[in-house]
Amino acid sequence: MNDSLQLTYKINVPISAEELSTVFKASGIKRPVDDLPRLQRMLDHADITITAWVGEKLAGVARAITDYNYCCYLSDLAVDKTYQKMGIGKEMVRLLQDQIGDEVTLILLASPIAMEYYPRIGFERIDNGYMIARNR
Repeated sequence: MNDSLQLTYKINVPISAEELSTVFKASGIKRPVDDLPRLQRMLDHADITITAWVGEKLAGVARAITDYNYCCYLSDLAVDKTYQKMGIGKEMVRLLQDQIGDEVTLILLASPIAMEYYPRIGFERIDNGYMIARNR
């Protein structure tokens, strides 16, 4: 990682829907970036939000939903492309694991372009999952 970056991580510090949209757009993740009310609801109902900051600029977001006892769903892991490959995503996952503890399983759905990334940061691929897709 570039040591000259002033990189800090924050846990459950509120961010705006606009900030979330900006990070999503800059990361390339597919989310409803133009639906700010929906993004705000996504933030409002998250149990844990980890953010990465370069100076005053939001560089990454990890957003999770959990019961704090058995499972945690990592619903978003997004890092601005400018700051990717610097360990920011991996560190946000580590900080999330610190929050949920070692009795909680961390699960996620990976996009096709991220399938190679997650095993490199400690995730194990599973084949026994199902989903009902959203309509929009």
